[in-house]
Amino acid sequence: MSIALPLTDEKRRAEAWTRFDAVAARDGDARIETLFEAEAGRVGRLTLEVAGLTLDLSKQAFTAEGLDACLALAEACDVGDWKRALFNGAAVNASEGRAVLHPALRAPDGAHFEALGEPVSREVEQVRDQMVAYAEAIRAGEEAGATGERFRAVVHIGIGGSDLGPRLVWDALRPLDPAIDVRFVANIDPQEIAEALTGLDPASTLVIVVSKTFTTQETLTNAVLARDWLAAALPEEGLRRHLVGVSAAPDKVESFGCGQVFGFSDWVGGRYSLWSAVSLSCAIGLGGEVFRSLLAGASEMDRHFLETPLAYNAPVLMALAQVYNVEGLKRRARTVAPYAHGLRRLAAFLQQLEMESNGKRVTREGKPATRGTGPVVFGEPGTNGQHAFFQQLHQGPDVVPAEFVVVKQTLEGRDGAPLWSNAVAQSEALMRGRTAEAALAEMMEQGMDQGEAERLAPHRAFPGNRPSTTILMDRLTPQALGALLALYEHKTFIEGVIWDINSFDQWGVELGKVLAKRVLGAAQESRDSAKRAPESWDPSTRSLFERLI
Repeated sequence: MSIALPLTDEKRRAEAWTRFDAVAARDGDARIETLFEAEAGRVGRLTLEVAGLTLDLSKQAFTAEGLDACLALAEACDVGDWKRALFNGAAVNASEGRAVLHPALRAPDGAHFEALGEPVSREVEQVRDQMVAYAEAIRAGEEAGATGERFRAVVHIGIGGSDLGPRLVWDALRPLDPAIDVRFVANIDPQEIAEALTGLDPASTLVIVVSKTFTTQETLTNAVLARDWLAAALPEEGLRRHLVGVSAAPDKVESFGCGQVFGFSDWVGGRYSLWSAVSLSCAIGLGGEVFRSLLAGASEMDRHFLETPLAYNAPVLMALAQVYNVEGLKRRARTVAPYAHGLRRLAAFLQQLEMESNGKRVTREGKPATRGTGPVVFGEPGTNGQHAFFQQLHQGPDVVPAEFVVVKQTLEGRDGAPLWSNAVAQSEALMRGRTAEAALAEMMEQGMDQGEAERLAPHRAFPGNRPSTTILMDRLTPQALGALLALYEHKTFIEGVIWDINSFDQWGVELGKVLAKRVLGAAQESRDSAKRAPESWDPSTRSLFERLI
């Protein structure tokens, strides 16, 4: 049974965009700091408490009427119907004819999700239970290596969504002195796997290979190196105990020599897969209960997203703020600054989530997109970023909206104020700025010569009026992390709905892969027969190839 996708009234949609454009053009230069006086209750209206997170969008650029226009646009784009279509298992990934059901992966036991009409929840629960049981058996020493030694290290091999999500989860939640060392390998550069394996004992090392298709070049290249490393030190009959595969292609996993196989379905997109057995390494390193708590936090955000009216819906409001900045105000980049060392990979995770999802130039129907779509996303942890690219955020010619993710206390028993005070100050400074007159007066008060103060005043002026959103959590718990990542997933989906693009395919990844195989094949052939690059290649590619061969 197929579930119909929403049919948008194009006239209503066009009218909503017309109103959106008009309000953005009229109000786009409004000073954010003046809106707090003009709009009574702005902070309360634009502050949300959801699933252990506090979101403050009051320093965003839209006026009250701008927000109303954004909400009307969301209604006209049938955001509510698209939300339900996602959760009902419709083929929201229309170009590949697939449902997209990452919410099913973190739903509590007893849920009933269907993908294109086929029940999936029971299978999800079975794999999850098997995954957690295996993780706990390793942690308890009941599942041991070929020589009977306990596993003390896990090497997780994947790339893209098979790496970024689990790596972020491990960094965020790992204990200071873990009982099981978890290391990650993604880059095909042999340096990374060499670093990951250095210092480990093959007899106590488990290698987990994660690839949806089990054909990804980078992952398989690294997996072969790891398998060879194990095989050189372990008895052949026990080698399989050290190899685990996570894939939607179990036959390929078994052929590779993995003793354990954990599967997932094709409705699990790579960048949405951390909720599945893809995060087996994290379940082993952190424990099954921590992993279940991560899922529970995400599931709580799912319920909020599905059930809450658009005007008070955290992912929807986050999405509308981005759409307003990108399309209304032509701001084509956004920075994310997590004020927590544990979230140092958040920006990298969001780059894939958002730029691979919404970096599109055609609509769902394959027509050229007439609106701006996904912006460039970049970031670094605070306070590191303050000593790097924040200079441009404050005084550069282009306005780059910012997102601050702030953890009140990152380490038990330590004062978090020196860290979070910087985040609060940065959001205020971006909004307020400082006039040349104010800078001049400040220098004069400090006793500086007037001529010198006048010379320096333009250099010390900040335009301000630069928008930001702040997301707060008390501690970086598994539940809070799950809620945060689910918030961003749903935000990304809603942006795609409003921009009328498919957020769940990634054909742009494929061409480079195809051409890389061509170049690699030519390199191997050239080494064997002293041939050069084919004349059919363009001069630049041919020149680069011949310098490297």
